Amino acid sequence: MPNRRTLLKTGGAVIAGAFVNVGVTGVASAASPKCGDIDPLTLVDPELRASAEEIKAAYAKYPPLSLQTLPHTRTIAVSGGPAPLDSVPFTEQKASGLRGNPDVGIYVVNAQLGASRPGIVYMHGGGFMLGNAKSSIRELQELSAALDCCIVSVDYRLAPETLYSGSIEDNYAGLLWMHAHAKEIGVDPARIAVMGESAGGGHAALLAITARDRGEVAVLFQMLVYPMLDDRTGSTRHMPKYIGAYVWDEAANHFGWKSFLGREPGGARVPANAVPARVANLCGLPPAFIGVGSVDLFANEDIDYAGRLLHAGVPTELLVVPGAFHGFDHNPTASVSKRFNRAKLDALRRAFGISMPESSG
Repeated sequence: MPNRRTLLKTGGAVIAGAFVNVGVTGVASAASPKCGDIDPLTLVDPELRASAEEIKAAYAKYPPLSLQTLPHTRTIAVSGGPAPLDSVPFTEQKASGLRGNPDVGIYVVNAQLGASRPGIVYMHGGGFMLGNAKSSIRELQELSAALDCCIVSVDYRLAPETLYSGSIEDNYAGLLWMHAHAKEIGVDPARIAVMGESAGGGHAALLAITARDRGEVAVLFQMLVYPMLDDRTGSTRHMPKYIGAYVWDEAANHFGWKSFLGREPGGARVPANAVPARVANLCGLPPAFIGVGSVDLFANEDIDYAGRLLHAGVPTELLVVPGAFHGFDHNPTASVSKRFNRAKLDALRRAFGISMPESSG
């Protein structure tokens, strides 16, 4: 299971209420016509098909995720990333551990003493059990330069060695660190967002919920990029085989959630505070952007979560990209990826009150 970034060297329409007929489980109703035996590749955007096939072939060489294969998979997952930029500074720091937890490593990207700029607390992806904060430095340098902001990337502890309660505290410690050190790193404490992709998006959603519940730090915005939000996907709720056919499938999702929760996912005994989709009350959360591809395993759960946020009175922008699979935005040449990445930047600019480039409208 190689790092998808090394393989991936009209974005969809924004919808905020037109998805009421999309089923949470992805299973067609009895009155719906049957889809038949659909080739997953035919549903992928033409510009992304070569990448999809390359990824599928590469992943086929590796054994399925398990406790036995996890150490080797972790080594592969952080290999081959781009070197950091010399032009954007970053430092490694420690945030004090909370509630008996150890100190947590953080990377502070693009700090600037005396400034008053937006701040982002970022959590990396990896199914809750893979990856590290250092592997995302280059992309965070580029993001911080584009927005003239400071980013704190949290090196939260991974599952299954650390369960959900520990990583939630790690990420919250990163948020508290940014708020407490706002002046020295050049951050306006009133303009702090949380952000992540995949499992990092799930962590960002949990961090926004935790910050709301504890009432110590106000989060301005949550940027959730194809977030991993619901343990029931791939356990008690199954997608058609052409959804999640590339990069992240039901088996991987089941193992990721089981590792994170420390128990079998999908059941009634799963603690609600570990799973964003199980949190009953979403009122009072910060405005959100949720972006996902139409053939991503997380498409239905992300659409459902966006709908619940809207019903809770949380301003939410939902972007569903036709023909896009998990991690598609790391393809640097596909126009669909470029449009999606521009939409993410523009959503952050609006949230932070940054003037939009003329080309963005």
